[in-house]
Amino acid sequence: MIIIVQPLKTGYKLFYCDGTRVKGVGNVEMADTERGFRPLNFRLRWGDRKAFKNTPTKELVADLRDHDAILTRHDEPFESFLHDFQITPGFARLCRLCLMEDRITEIKGDTAIRYGKNGEKICFDCAKRELRREAAHLGQIGRSAMGHLDELLESFRDIDKVLASLQPEQLRMKQTLFDRLEAHPPLQTQSIDELPLPRDFIDAAGVEHLMPAQQLAVEAGLLYGKDLLVVSATASGKTFIGEMAGMKNYLQGRGRLLFLVPLVALANQKYERFRDRYGKLAKVSLLTGVSRINLPETRQHADRDTGSPVLVGTYEGIDHLIRCGAGMKNIGTVVIDEVQMLEDPERGHRLDGLIARIKYLAPQAQFLYLSATIGIPKTLAKKLNATLVRYDDRPVALERYVLFLERKQKIPTVKKLVTEEYRNVSSKGYRGQSIVFTNARARCHVIAEALGIRAAAYHAGLTAVERRDVEQKFLQGKLMAVVTTAALGAGVDFPASQVIFDSLAMGRAWLTVQEFNQMAGRAGRPDFHDLGKIAILAEPGGTYSRDEPSTEEEVALRLLKGVMEEVAPEHDMEASSEEFVANAVVCKGKESDLAKIGQTMVGTMEPALPILLQHGLVRKSGGVIELTDLARVMAEHFIGIERLLLISQLVKEMGDPVDIVAELDCRVEEELEKQREPKGKERKPGHGPGPGRAGGKRRPRRK
Repeated sequence: MIIIVQPLKTGYKLFYCDGTRVKGVGNVEMADTERGFRPLNFRLRWGDRKAFKNTPTKELVADLRDHDAILTRHDEPFESFLHDFQITPGFARLCRLCLMEDRITEIKGDTAIRYGKNGEKICFDCAKRELRREAAHLGQIGRSAMGHLDELLESFRDIDKVLASLQPEQLRMKQTLFDRLEAHPPLQTQSIDELPLPRDFIDAAGVEHLMPAQQLAVEAGLLYGKDLLVVSATASGKTFIGEMAGMKNYLQGRGRLLFLVPLVALANQKYERFRDRYGKLAKVSLLTGVSRINLPETRQHADRDTGSPVLVGTYEGIDHLIRCGAGMKNIGTVVIDEVQMLEDPERGHRLDGLIARIKYLAPQAQFLYLSATIGIPKTLAKKLNATLVRYDDRPVALERYVLFLERKQKIPTVKKLVTEEYRNVSSKGYRGQSIVFTNARARCHVIAEALGIRAAAYHAGLTAVERRDVEQKFLQGKLMAVVTTAALGAGVDFPASQVIFDSLAMGRAWLTVQEFNQMAGRAGRPDFHDLGKIAILAEPGGTYSRDEPSTEEEVALRLLKGVMEEVAPEHDMEASSEEFVANAVVCKGKESDLAKIGQTMVGTMEPALPILLQHGLVRKSGGVIELTDLARVMAEHFIGIERLLLISQLVKEMGDPVDIVAELDCRVEEELEKQREPKGKERKPGHGPGPGRAGGKRRPRRK
């Protein structure tokens, strides 16, 4: 048996131990007498007894002589007492918090955790309990988030450092670092003068040397007509890959360039880039969808000639032209930017169908698919019948931070992060600027107003003039930050050094790993910055729906650790029927060609023809599918059969068009929520329809 002596502020606590098992506990005091320090008021209890028994001090002396005496720290009075009785003590570092609960845990160098201002060392188990106690004021923290905090504890060996991620008012970013993705030295690349490109293009491009992803694309056959799927980080030069092939093919007489993007704001930006660079070599035009609010200020001033040598457009803008029966003549190059949109629950089937329809109309064209985020890209490349070009190395190092904090603390934390980043100036001479992603337009304005005049909201609800004003101010360095919706994650090219996630939701749904990586990849540009930063502000226990099992801090860790899934869309009957009639318009109803177009699509379709025949929307006649007027309405207005039948029903039931539109809008929201459910899989955090209505107030998760 050993007797452990723990000096306290007043007196001493003694533990009678058999190994690490405590068999008895005692208390004693020391008195300074003429003979030296001597014990008094010795009280002892054994086993599970609660009451202490007054015990003669001579028994303590006898016990100390018969057993090993261990002190938890040096103490002159007690050591003097032992010396007088010729007892030599040993010393051990033990966890003080364990001793308070009559447990014995030795503190070693590889297990000690720093605790408190005085730098006291405690054991790992006690440190975890203290961490959970400190985190309790934030509400219910999910199991995966606590697991992350435990990992930080093992890494930092310091409770205060871990708590920094839970206490933004004492923010020290180094202590909230999740990981760091290092930059890689660039590949050796060619001068653009060495490439088989027209001289006029080289002079207009303003580029001297290729970037690594561009070099790999050239080596894969870019300039010799090869179809390519290019997957590389944001700001790695993917747009110029399309420019090289498209302008070369046009200038050498192989056809026009069609450059497709998902958003109007992005189309406007690409149009201006092409017009400014190549306007003297070829006419550049812009084609986007019709705005719901058709005002002059919402429309970009641009040439709208659909027959121009260079046509920049949105997916739906070009697709509407095709669905109305217009042929795409003399197309030499088709560039599909942000091709990961194939997985979008609302628009993915339309992009899938659009690609197949253009391939049917322009079979000789070179197709280039661009993306920064694709899961299992080899599989998608095979489905698209394209060669994969992949460059994973980042030109700029990226640091990712995660902070757990209450919702009311988010805006002050955003303000602090944005302000501090704007003070930084890179070696290239640019200030640090931030993109703040949130889930609702109203929240954009709330955050922007809190940040002050050097911040601006940016979303699809602004007019084209307002958006361009924000873009220009950001590019000129006049804004510290833009606050935008997650829906614009694949949008306009803002050269930001820092990306902040105020929310991990897009509208009503948690972000997917792919969407998160797409937005996070916008931090750090090689021509502007030395380092990219990502800061996730996650609310422990935060959720938008009482039925949602996942909470924001759990989603944060899933996104940071997640792996993107294969692009394998499954189109339901609503989507399949819409694409079927659109395909029928393109091939004039020829059944053999309809089957050919369908086989070209990446996603799987449901058999739409039987239900279209059943409702009299199409007719079969000698190998040709004839479309009725209503079927053509489906194609031209992007409507599936379920929506068409619903409209027909509502027209009969309601007299007011406003009521019909309102009812349709509600049904659309319900359908989108269903589409976001992973098919055939258990719902995982970050995949399902998590948050409630966009802009709705979060509710803490309750038991």
